[in-house]
Amino acid sequence: MNKDEHASKKASNLEKTLKALTVRREIPAFTIIFLILIFIGGSILTTAAGRSQELIMIEGKPLPVSTFAGVFSTLGNMCVIFMVVYYKKLGFITSMILLATQVPGFYINVFRNGNYTSIPGMFTGLLTVIACIIIFLNNRKIENYQKRINDQAVTDRLTGLPNRFAVSELIKKLIKQGRKFAVVTININNFKSINETMGMDTGNLVLIEATSRWKNLANSGETGTSDFISRVAGDEFSLVIRGYQSENELMRTIGFYASALEERITADDCDFYITASFGAAEYPTDADSYDILISCSVAAMTEIKRAKNSEHIARFRPEMLKVEHTLEIEREIRAALENDTIFFNLQPQYDMTHKLRGFETLARMKSADGKPISPGEFIPVAEKVGLIDKLDSTVFRKSAEFFGELVRKTGADITLSVNVSVRHLMKNGFLEELRDIIQMTGIPTNQLEIEITESIMIDSYEKALNCISEVKKMGIKIAIDDFGTGYSSLSYLHKFPADLLKVDKSFIDQMNQGESSKRYVASIISIGHIMGFDVISEGVEEPDQLETLRSIGCDYIQGFIWGRPLPKEEAEKLVEMKSA
Repeated sequence: MNKDEHASKKASNLEKTLKALTVRREIPAFTIIFLILIFIGGSILTTAAGRSQELIMIEGKPLPVSTFAGVFSTLGNMCVIFMVVYYKKLGFITSMILLATQVPGFYINVFRNGNYTSIPGMFTGLLTVIACIIIFLNNRKIENYQKRINDQAVTDRLTGLPNRFAVSELIKKLIKQGRKFAVVTININNFKSINETMGMDTGNLVLIEATSRWKNLANSGETGTSDFISRVAGDEFSLVIRGYQSENELMRTIGFYASALEERITADDCDFYITASFGAAEYPTDADSYDILISCSVAAMTEIKRAKNSEHIARFRPEMLKVEHTLEIEREIRAALENDTIFFNLQPQYDMTHKLRGFETLARMKSADGKPISPGEFIPVAEKVGLIDKLDSTVFRKSAEFFGELVRKTGADITLSVNVSVRHLMKNGFLEELRDIIQMTGIPTNQLEIEITESIMIDSYEKALNCISEVKKMGIKIAIDDFGTGYSSLSYLHKFPADLLKVDKSFIDQMNQGESSKRYVASIISIGHIMGFDVISEGVEEPDQLETLRSIGCDYIQGFIWGRPLPKEEAEKLVEMKSA
């Protein structure tokens, strides 16, 4: 017997698992025996009561025992109907046999004994037979329809594999049971190129062949483990592995699925040699919840895919995904916003003669135990979870309040530069919020500058242009932050009503490492001047960087060489000293 025949003879592992997920829970088998006994007992009592000539007294009135024959008969009929409803084909056949046993009794009573009082019972039995047949046939239609619906709900139409819903239900069920298992996220390498060069029809044929191999492997039992392979999206699959005893056995099973792709796949008369990346995570070792477990397996798959080496299987390691740390940072941000403990530092900006131009506002926060949290940690998290606009607003309001008071106190002709995220700027209420801050803090609009990232010219150019035009009408300056790191068109830049370009620190760091790097920064400065913008370079830390920027015509600098970020008290002292 070959492998395929063996696989077809035994029940499919995938089908058994899917059935366990979708089929309703059956009534215990012993219940049908109980119903049969009630039916038989009811039939005996019906016959005995029908033949009895005795009377019983109820509340002083005589009542023939034969009156109860109909009650016992109805009880038996209800039992056979319950069998048909709850036990499907078995219940129907059993009920027909039981009802058939009553036919000789009816015949003898009516036609041989002349007991015509049994005629109503005959019709009741006949109606019960008709009712059972109707119920059975109707249930068959409903079951077939439900089977199709269940199949569509848990099966991928292209490959015939279980789908995302099916595997998620299985994983959640296994988590509830507390059983050890592994989830493997699989992604076919470079599959996009097959679709792009050969077309999606050919790509689909490749997918069908690859998944057919995996499906046969899962059903064959060759791996020695219980495997459940599903397609979750496009060229991404999920494999659930149970029943392994060790880490080596788990990796061995995954190796079977990797090896299944080694032989060439022929589709549309073309040969394809494909590989896949496998990322494995284990419950409960790596994660104890569905979402984090999936994230861990995806992180492992992404890690091995990014490595682009001969290895195709990766076991999750904590450093691959800092889920818990990210969640902790999010909690810290929410707590800081709720408790209004977000604060700011001010980093000085100077012209090339060391004259103070103003300050850039930088968001700062501390953890609940008072330890500083790096902006490199909390700002990306705030952007990811949708809190960056609230963070912006808090820092904007607090720094504008301080700066407005400082300008009134010192009369200094300096500028406050405030970062505004794309999400914040695109909010419908941004302009109203801006007007409220100006009114509340009294900050002069001609001494306020808003920094936006270059990417806004790609993502939301038209809306951003309208918003920025309104900001400019208020007399506020506009700076384009991190210039040179994006891909914005010069035609967009030419139309954008900016006042200042900020050269990103990454270019300044490499500026003196080669002539081409120096020329690149010089070209950015030249473009800025041609467009009518001033140019400021960020992250200036070394004297040779300062001299190079001076020689190529940069207007302003910002960096540790002349000023680190300062608390507001020290920034105030600096302004007072420069104004003296």
